[in-house]
Amino acid sequence: MNFLDNLLSIYLDAAPWLLLGFVTAGLIKVWIPDGALNRWLGGEGIWPITKAALIGAPLPLCSCGVLPAATELHRSGASRGSTVSFLIATPETGVDSIALSYVLLGPVMAVIRPIAAVLSAIFTGILITFAPKQVKKTAEVSSSSDVTAKDEGGCCSSGSCSMEVKSEGVLSRTASGMRYALVEMVEDLLLWLSLGLILAALISTLVPPMVMAEWGSGLPAMLMMILVGIPMYICATASTPVATALLFAGISPGTVLVFLLAGPATNIATIGVLRQEMGKGVVLLYLAGISFSAIILGILTDWFVEAQALDIQGQISDATEWMPEWISLLSGLVLFMASLNVLLRKVSTFRAARSVA
Repeated sequence: MNFLDNLLSIYLDAAPWLLLGFVTAGLIKVWIPDGALNRWLGGEGIWPITKAALIGAPLPLCSCGVLPAATELHRSGASRGSTVSFLIATPETGVDSIALSYVLLGPVMAVIRPIAAVLSAIFTGILITFAPKQVKKTAEVSSSSDVTAKDEGGCCSSGSCSMEVKSEGVLSRTASGMRYALVEMVEDLLLWLSLGLILAALISTLVPPMVMAEWGSGLPAMLMMILVGIPMYICATASTPVATALLFAGISPGTVLVFLLAGPATNIATIGVLRQEMGKGVVLLYLAGISFSAIILGILTDWFVEAQALDIQGQISDATEWMPEWISLLSGLVLFMASLNVLLRKVSTFRAARSVA
C-alpha cells in the first residue's frame, strides 16, 4: 500500500470519530455551562483527574476525535491534569473498542485494557498536576500567549463570534454549537490534524505495524512499541486487529498492551495541539507519563498472565471491522467541506486585507 492509499485509509478511518469529536465539542460549548465544567474537572486534586479519566474511558473517540472535545474542556475551565487525563483515557479505550477487544483479544485483555487506560490517564494527569512550578509557568505563558493571539485576531475581535450562545430554543442553540464546532474548532485544529494525518500515513508506509513483531517481547520490545506508537495514528478500534496479529506472531500480552496504550493515546496532531494549548513542558510530561505508565502496566500484565498461566492466544477469535463504509465516506465528506470552508474564509480574509492595504 503506497502513501496516498495509506493517507486515504487513515483519513476515512478517523473521519467518523473526528466528526463525533467536533460535534461533542460543539454540544459541550452550548449545553454545558463553563462553571459546571470548572466544578467537575477544575482544581488541582486527584479526584478531578480521576473523574476525567472515568468520563473519557467509555467515549468512542479516537486520538484525533478527542482533540476538539478536550480542547473545549480545557478552555471551559477544566484543569490541565484533568484535561490530559481525559485526553489519554478517551482514545485508549471506549465502549466500541472494549467490545471488539472481547471478540478479538479475549475476556482477559478486554478487562485489562480499559483498566490500564484509566490508570495511565490518572498517572499522567497527576504527573502534570504536581509538576515543578517552572514547568507549569512555561505552560501558562505559552497557553496565555495563544489565547491572546486568538482574542486579537480571532472571530471574537469583530464582535460577531458564533461562540456566543443565545437562548433561542433547542434547535437554534444546537445549530450554534455545530457552527462553532465546524468553523471555529476546525479552524483551530486543521493545521495540526492535517500534519498529523500526513505524518501518520508516512510512518505507516515506512514502518508497517507488523515490523514490530520482529522485536519479540520484554523491555526492548516495549520501548520499540513506544517509539513507533507515539507518532503513529491508530485509533483504539483499529489497533485491536493489529494487536491480535501481534499476539499471533508471538508478542507477549504486556508488550501488546504497550502498543494498545501508546498507539491510540497520542500522535503528531495530539502533540501539536497540546503544545499550542498548554506549552512544551506539559507535552514532555505527557509523553513521559504515557511511556512510563504503559511500560509498567505492560510488565505487570506479563507477570499476571504468567503467574495465572493464562492462555491469551487461545482466547483470540476473528472478527471483521464493524464501521459501515458509507458512514466513513459521509463523515469524510463533511469534514472535507468544513475544512474547505475554513480555507476559503482565510483566502477571502487575506484578499480583503490586501485590498485595504
